[in-house]
Amino acid sequence: MGAADNKLSAHVPVLYQPVLAGLAIKADGVYLDGTFGRGGHAAGVLAQLGAGGKLLLMDKDMTAIEAAKTRFADDSRVLIHHGSFAELGQWSATAEGLDGVLFDLGVSSPQLDVAERGFSFNKDGPLDMRMNQHAGQSAAEWLADASEHEIAEVLWRYGEERMSRRIARAIVARRAQKPFLRTLDLAEVIAAQVPRGKDSSHPATRSFQAIRIHVNRELQDLETGLAAAHDALRPNGRLAVISFHSLEDRIVKQFMAGKAKAPPGDRRRPQMQTFTPSLKLVGAAIKADDEENRANPRARSAVLRVAEKLGEAQA
Repeated sequence: MGAADNKLSAHVPVLYQPVLAGLAIKADGVYLDGTFGRGGHAAGVLAQLGAGGKLLLMDKDMTAIEAAKTRFADDSRVLIHHGSFAELGQWSATAEGLDGVLFDLGVSSPQLDVAERGFSFNKDGPLDMRMNQHAGQSAAEWLADASEHEIAEVLWRYGEERMSRRIARAIVARRAQKPFLRTLDLAEVIAAQVPRGKDSSHPATRSFQAIRIHVNRELQDLETGLAAAHDALRPNGRLAVISFHSLEDRIVKQFMAGKAKAPPGDRRRPQMQTFTPSLKLVGAAIKADDEENRANPRARSAVLRVAEKLGEAQA
């Protein structure tokens, strides 16, 4: 085993044990990890599968896919596909149904750690931010063409950045003199517009999050992926989703609740049809304990939600 493999094996993913417990893995089941990342969760699932089980791996990021091939290609139980989990229903391997689906949302540790990917405001690199570097506009390309209004709207909607208009104005003014090509260049311009608060977070944190979400269509893909996962799950199959900020978690919470609970009635309107639940919520939202938070600061913002697909008899 090489140094890279040792590093992968040593990595313990966020909410590892709660995820495996939430998926309620069956030895002969079919499971999909839609966000392979470093493969920590995937390895945990595979360890509980028998010879008749199957693990499907997806990721937008080709670097993650190459890591998956290096690590699992020799295991006949594993199938690997490059693409967004929003497209999971288009992968023929899911056609017979799934017993569990995992989405570990947001940016992965390897993406943040490698400056050349352009996700970090603390490391200088090309201003890219694409999870799939073979598709779509980079952050630099988007910032070069977007209007001031559009930039401000993205920073507010996806980053909840209170200084969004001020930052957008500064970005447009600066790009007229010199285009944004590097991460630290953009971070410095943003930081100059954001007063330092009491928290210790970098002033560009919310803006970088917002641009990344927009460039990768993360929330749109999440909505599509949740619906696709729901449709692909077999009766009693589990859907487990880890979110890292309120925008993601709100979408996951509302989706699961919408499939599990009847909407509130409106006495002013006649009820058109009886609500039939198709999901059952499995426990409450789960957060990392103090021990995990100390060991992995990224876990502090993680929220895990789990739901189970209902069968026809239960529905």
